[in-house]
Amino acid sequence: MKLRAILILVLAMAVSACGGRDRDITLSRIKNTGNGPEEFNIVPGKPLQAPDSYRALPAPTPGGTNITDPTPRGDSVAALGGNPAALANTGIGQADGGLVNYANRFGLVPGIRQTLAREDVEIRRKRGRVNILNIGRNDDYNLAYRRQWLDSNAEATRLRRIGVPTPSYPPEGGRR
Repeated sequence: MKLRAILILVLAMAVSACGGRDRDITLSRIKNTGNGPEEFNIVPGKPLQAPDSYRALPAPTPGGTNITDPTPRGDSVAALGGNPAALANTGIGQADGGLVNYANRFGLVPGIRQTLAREDVEIRRKRGRVNILNIGRNDDYNLAYRRQWLDSNAEATRLRRIGVPTPSYPPEGGRR
């Protein structure tokens, strides 16, 4: 009887481990383990108030504004000491025009964000579940993207050899 119960438990765990293939694969396990600031406690919360009529409430806008929080992004910026007026999208700043033109010198790829998002999901799907049992302190993000890392010391040496001025040399023993 005991063997049968253990076998059923093992089979149930095996079947449950096979599920969830289509969900987003989170590579980094970020946890607030220290006594430092908690960024979600900084945003000021406003008191909830009952409306005069529940029928008169507007439709929900996920990620948008609501009666309690008409300007959530501006409030967050102000709570962190910034200027909420800087959130207004006024296009490319005058000082950044040259940089943007230089970055666009070879053309612009339309839909690049969507393309990168699809490629990122594919990379995470292929290489994401490296540390399935969560044994050790491995970060799956680093394991999945290690092939794309730039060796900053080798790159700085290469650039100096061809005459490109490098203002500072990267510190030794960086990210590995």
